[in-house]
Parts: sequence; C-alpha cells; structure tokens
Amino acid sequence: MPTIQFKGKPFVQNHHLTVPYHELIPVPDKSITNEVRLDDNLIIHGDNLVALKSLLPVYAGKIKCIYIDPPYNTGTERWIYNDNVNSPMIREWIGKVVDKDDLTRHDKWLCMMMPRLKLLHELLADDGFIFISIDHFEVSSLRLLMDEVFGSQNHRNTIAVRRGIKNVQSQFEDLHALAVGHEYVLLYSKNENTRLPKLKHTLEQSNPGKWDTFWRGTDRPTMRYTLFGQTPETGQWRWEENRALRAIENYERYLRDYADHMSLDDYYFYHLQSTNEKLDFLRLNEDGVVQYYVPPRDFRLMSDNWMDITISGSVTTFDTEKSVEFIQRIIQWICPNGNEIILDSFAGSGTTGHAVLDLNKKDGGKRKFILIEIEDFVEELTLNRIREVAHTTGESFSFFRLGKAVDIQGLITGENLPSYMELARYVFYTATGEAFDPSKVDESRFYIGSSSKYDVYLVYKPDLSFLKTAAINLEFAEGLGPYQGKKRLVFAPMKYLDEYYLEKYQIEFAQLPYEIFRFKG
Repeated sequence: MPTIQFKGKPFVQNHHLTVPYHELIPVPDKSITNEVRLDDNLIIHGDNLVALKSLLPVYAGKIKCIYIDPPYNTGTERWIYNDNVNSPMIREWIGKVVDKDDLTRHDKWLCMMMPRLKLLHELLADDGFIFISIDHFEVSSLRLLMDEVFGSQNHRNTIAVRRGIKNVQSQFEDLHALAVGHEYVLLYSKNENTRLPKLKHTLEQSNPGKWDTFWRGTDRPTMRYTLFGQTPETGQWRWEENRALRAIENYERYLRDYADHMSLDDYYFYHLQSTNEKLDFLRLNEDGVVQYYVPPRDFRLMSDNWMDITISGSVTTFDTEKSVEFIQRIIQWICPNGNEIILDSFAGSGTTGHAVLDLNKKDGGKRKFILIEIEDFVEELTLNRIREVAHTTGESFSFFRLGKAVDIQGLITGENLPSYMELARYVFYTATGEAFDPSKVDESRFYIGSSSKYDVYLVYKPDLSFLKTAAINLEFAEGLGPYQGKKRLVFAPMKYLDEYYLEKYQIEFAQLPYEIFRFKG
C-alpha cells in the first residue's frame, strides 16, 4: 500500500502515545445540568489533541460517529501549529501562523492531523464511521494519511457536497480554473466488515407501486426458465426461479384473499408492517407480458453525490460553519437507533451539537454529542448556540476545561496532585485498557470499578502526608467483603500484608506510582 511521506512524520507518528492525560475540569456555571458529568452531552474547551487523549479512559471504542471539519489549509485560515513534539525542527514551528507563504504548510498540516487521527481511531467503535470535511487543497494528502491510519480497505466513499459559488467569473473572457462548486467528505469505517445502512432521501411526492417488465436484456442463460409457458430465447428473467415462483404464489394469494377489499399497495404495506417482510409479486398481464411489482416509494437511494444540500451554514457568523441539514443527514444515516455518541473535535460554532439536539427532538432519540474546541470563542459563540438549542429541546450538557497534566511523578514529590476522580480515570484505563465508568466510583472505600479481570481499588488522597503513610493492611483486606470471583487489583503507596494474606483475600497489589502499567492487557 502506498504511504505518504512528509517532513516531521517520524516525530509525530507515535506522538499521540507521549501526550499526557490531563484533568478535565468541570465548569458548573457554564453547564445546563443538575450534575456536571462525563456521560452527559459534552463541550470541552482546549486543545483537541490533549482532550482526545483525556477522553480515552471513558470513551475508547464507544464513539459510533465522528465528524470533523479541520482547517482546509488553504493558506488564508492562519491557523497555528502548537503541538509539543520533541523535535528541534518541529519546535521551531510552534506558535507561528501557517499562511500561504509558508513553504512547509502542507507538512505542518499533516503533522497536526496524524496524531489526532490516531486518537480518533482509538475512540471510534468497532462498528463506527468517521467523516472528514476537506476541499481540493488537501484532499489527496488526507486520503493517503487516512489510508495509513484507518486502512485503505476501510475507505468507503469520497462524498461531494455542494457549496455556494460566487459568480464572479462571468466578467472574464478566460479563466485560470473553473469555480469550485463542491467540497469533499471522506468516509472511513473502523472495520472493513461493517455494513452501511441504505441512505434514503425522502421525496416530497411519493411514487405509487407499479408493474414493470420481468424480462431483462442482459444475457445470462442460467436465468432462462419457463414462466407462464414462456422461456426467453435471449436475455434473462430478473430473478432466480425459486424467487419468481414464490412471487407468483404471493400475487395469487393477494388476488384470492385480499383484492376485493385492499389495493396491492395497501396489502404490501399491511404485510410489511405485520411481518417486516417485503413481498415480491409476479403476474402475466392481459397482453401476455410477464411483469413484476415495484413497491411504492417515498424515498430515493442516495449516492456519493450530495448536491441537493449545501454544506455551508448560516446560523452564526462563524466563517466556516457547516449546515445543520448536512450534519443531520450523516447522523440519521449512521446513528438511526437514537442512542449513539457523536464526536466533533473541531467543533467551531457547534453545528454538530445543534444537529444532535434538534434531531433528538424530532425523533425522540437520546444521542449524545462531544464537542471539542480550542479557541476562546467556544465560551461565547459555541456555548450560547448550544445553550439556546438545549433550552428548546429540554436536554442537558456539561462544560469542561482542560486542566493540568496528570503527573504521576507528583505522587512522589507531592506537587500537582490530581483529584481522586482524575487519578482514578487515568489509573483504571491505563492499567486495564478498559473503559472507566465514573458512576461506579466509591471513594469512601477506594473502589474505582471492575474490569473483565479485576475489581479495582485506588488507595489515594491528594494529600502528601496521606501518601507517605497510606498502606493496605489486614483491616482493609477484611473490609473488601466476600470474594466475588475476580481478583482485587489494589493500587496503594504501600502494603502491610505478606503473600499469605494477599492470596487469602485475592489481592493483587500494585504500588503507586510505579506499577500502574504492569497489568495493562
């Protein structure tokens, strides 16, 4: 498989592994909820690379649909490269505006995108899909990068979506290039075996059922058999023989039992609603033509040509805002069950959150969104937009800011000690590789959740004097209660139990902070 090469790639291809977990600081006064929590609709203010890493303990493998709208790197957006990569060359890039005169802007863009895409891949569910908006400036590079991160076998479509065109070319006799009337949306899956639902577009006027000729001009001799005394000499019948014979029986049953009080269209829908089975019908008409029944339709199947909607939105003054209709088409398609999680890590004005809330109101769904935005406007523009929609839909959201890095060495020095919940989130996921559920935490008995192998405990308080003296002892072991079939994985600064008691109470001891990684996998 071809791979993409760019300046700085060796330094960023594993950079996502070195990004530290950071605290997620709840901001109650900017939230609409009775309790700010991580399983709510989320808006996170901060660098999306850091935020994505910090979401892994709770959301790894749980996101059904990701939509992102990264900088298109046209040279006019004046975005800034800020990733703290351990490379002298890349550190020269930090804090500098990337514009059209920057000869390394394509390299910088790819360096910015690669670690984020790798974290998004970890967050995406096995049956999930990711959509990325882009235009002609970087679509070729992005396609190669996505092939490398997600696998070329997981590329499903490159969708073309209409954008408005300013008609300024009519004043010129010749042109440098045609006006660009569309943008692209790259669609990738996490798993090549995951099937996409049909994408249907509801028609303003429904099409009634009709009869059409059963003979086709394509030439397959194996599909020539006798129906109603007719055997094609050329061409073929549309269906294989057994299906055709069942369709004849279905139509005869309709004529015998239902035709006197129900149209064929009504019977088709009656049977479909009763059994969820789509019936075939076949007949010989009065002119001696074999015909099959085409059911009524109030929709048409969509292709990768989305020129019927515009990608640009106009709810706010945000320059690159996407339309709610466009995002809702994606969500309705990929998240039809109504209980999925949708992530947008380049949230901008918040269209994705708006689309989720509005769609839930329309169909009664309980989908959740996660929005991440680094710019300061998120606390005004984005937040106000989502607050207004949430008020009309009656839903909640929780607002978080990124805090300091979870510094494990601080458990030794006593500096920058994380809160109990933040360390629990980090320790549980890092040690087990499984999702952390904040609702399971019982800090009073140091319990932080159960993995497939362990009941996990964290003996910790953000207090240096506690860390210097805290240890598990016989009283702690006896207080764990009866053995429930899983070993007890206990993280603590020290232990006052020998191997006999550890075995008796089924305790696997892990010393803080040195053995957090020992049990992973």
